[in-house]
Amino acid sequence: MKGIKLPKKNRLYFAAILAIVGVLAWAFITAGMITRDFNRQQRNAQGESQEAVVSGIILTETKDAKKYWEIYGDTGEWNSNKSVAQLDGVIGNFYKDNEVSMSFKSSKGTYNSEVGDITLYKDTVVALKDGITLKADKLHWINSQSPIIAEGHVEIQKDDKFVSNADKIEISPTYDSFKIMGNTVSKVYEGK
Repeated sequence: MKGIKLPKKNRLYFAAILAIVGVLAWAFITAGMITRDFNRQQRNAQGESQEAVVSGIILTETKDAKKYWEIYGDTGEWNSNKSVAQLDGVIGNFYKDNEVSMSFKSSKGTYNSEVGDITLYKDTVVALKDGITLKADKLHWINSQSPIIAEGHVEIQKDDKFVSNADKIEISPTYDSFKIMGNTVSKVYEGK
């Protein structure tokens, strides 16, 4: 059997096409070998914890066009295994009827997405809409139907009329009343 004779120009084209096909085949095979281990590692990592470190993180809860709260952290870490965000340099707001009813600032805070609670700790300062300010070591918000609990070196103040230091204070879910608990020293001042 005799081979087919091709002109020199056609042989060059055929050799070039064959070389390109060879390079492409080599590239696909090599890419498959490299990414095979990567895909296997990703599948294995799905059951494991994933963490992210973020700069300038904002968390918000909104349902049925109502905003319940928002938190901003200068920096934060997210742990998917625990469903917890840990924030540093925290500021934020709690809302009632889509208006800010309470603002806060704290050195550190956490948000647990499984439970939906927010905990602020270390140098926590809170300002309520009606002029009440609160300082505490720790503040815990569970949800919009539960009271807010402030603990540790709590100081609550209303203008120049009222100052109270206590171990613990419970703020009603509507932010219009509070309960002072533990060792307490309260001072009420009358107007002139």
